[in-house]
Amino acid sequence: MTRDSNLSGIFRIDSSFHENQKAVANHKKAADHYHLASRSHLAAAHHHEAGAFQIAAENTVAAYGHSLLAREYQKELAKNYALKNV
Repeated sequence: MTRDSNLSGIFRIDSSFHENQKAVANHKKAADHYHLASRSHLAAAHHHEAGAFQIAAENTVAAYGHSLLAREYQKELAKNYALKNV
């Protein structure tokens, strides 16, 4: 909604608030995926040391997938910051 002079802005929806909320959510999602990637890499190292190479490989692929997802959120954030000239 846009500002209506008769309503004095009471019902105005501030798009920047929603953009900020989306940015916060994207930061958290990126962090969550990087955390999961880290855990998967640590699990892969543990299994590799134990000689369970198949499980280590599966954990490595999971870590890679989480890293890719995190980078997508990070790219979206960078794009939005660049458009705002922040």
